[in-house]
This record gives sequence, structure tokens and C-alpha cells, in this order.
Amino acid sequence: MIGKNITEIRKKRGYTLSELAELANISKSYLSNIERDINKNPSIHVIKRIAEVLHVDLIKLLKSGAYKDSQLEFEKEWVDFLYELKELGIQKEEIQEYRTVIEFIKWQKENPKSG
Repeated sequence: MIGKNITEIRKKRGYTLSELAELANISKSYLSNIERDINKNPSIHVIKRIAEVLHVDLIKLLKSGAYKDSQLEFEKEWVDFLYELKELGIQKEEIQEYRTVIEFIKWQKENPKSG
């Protein structure tokens, strides 16, 4: 159950097995064994690290069928958007500066000129 959840969420987040293992600071073979339910009882500390990397709640990760595809896809869209910003050369520190532009565009859409 937990292995299937990890595999599904990992793939939807766009991580390879190697990437998730490295980010969670566990071996690739250990993660593979968890995902394939060979290791059915991983430590709570390992599962917590995996959950943190995947940006999911630990309790929900442990539950069967806890995540809906639409929720993961929505989150993946935001992650993809942030990667696009990074590719454009926008630094994290600059995001707040762009907020004003975004708020202005939103205001324009909400207040179209009449007439």
C-alpha cells in the first residue's frame, strides 16, 4: 500500500527513483524495495523524509487512496510553473517584485473598461 502511494506520487511529481532517494537521503535500492512492497515495514523516519521531499502529509501518505489525481496534478502545475520561472532566470528573491505586476493584471481583468 505505502509503496504504491510513494511510486504514484513520485511519478506525478516528476521525480526519478534516484532523485527521490538522493533527496530523502536513502539508498536507491532501499527506496525501490519500499515501492515494490518488498520492504513492507520501513521506519517512520524514512517515510517522513520521503513525505517531506514529496511535499505530502505523512498520515495521508500512509493511507490507502488518500490522494486524488486532480490534487496532485494541480500541485504539479505549480511546480512546473516555478521551474519555468527559474528557466527564465527569475530568482526566488525576485518573485515578490513580480507579484505587483501579477496583481495589476488581475485587477485589469476584474475591472474591464466599459464603453
